[in-house]
Amino acid sequence: MAAQRIPWLHVIAGCMSSGKTAEVVRLLSRREIAGQSVLLITPARDTRVAPGEVVSRTGTRFPSVVAADASAIRTEVLKRNPDAVAIEEAQFFGADLPGIIEELVAGPRTVIVSGLDQDFAGRPFATIPELLARADEVTKLTAICVSCGAEATRTQRMRNGKPASVSDELIVIGGMGGDDTYEARCRACHVVLP
Repeated sequence: MAAQRIPWLHVIAGCMSSGKTAEVVRLLSRREIAGQSVLLITPARDTRVAPGEVVSRTGTRFPSVVAADASAIRTEVLKRNPDAVAIEEAQFFGADLPGIIEELVAGPRTVIVSGLDQDFAGRPFATIPELLARADEVTKLTAICVSCGAEATRTQRMRNGKPASVSDELIVIGGMGGDDTYEARCRACHVVLP
């Protein structure tokens, strides 16, 4: 007997390196073990790993489908009709995302959304604050500050080894080398140049 679907929105937010992807994979794996169908969606804009899977910083892997925008998420979910859908890096899907998520939840189904709640300057990021307000459940994850070892809630962007300026471009994908890198920082160690 299949379990009854219940509409539910779970938002997982936090800074870089806080374990958001690992938590999404953990939640989806539990549902698969219980015999539920799941779908993980990643943004086409995130090119850090090959399309077709997510990889957490701890090496955990899970199959995924790539979507270019929020309407493509709707298309993928309606095509597959999973019991639960997870959306990684939700801050990259644009202003239409909250409305589309509401449609998907009403399906009914569980929708799990993960993303950065703040940008590199400590400002609320994209649609994540709205999704946090709409959520039935919120998980706020922290990392460890690379400077002092305290609980980190901020994402520090470093540009050529120095803190980025508040006027720098908002989104730089990757942060795994090159001129821009990202670090987890506590509130006291987080620096944004004017």
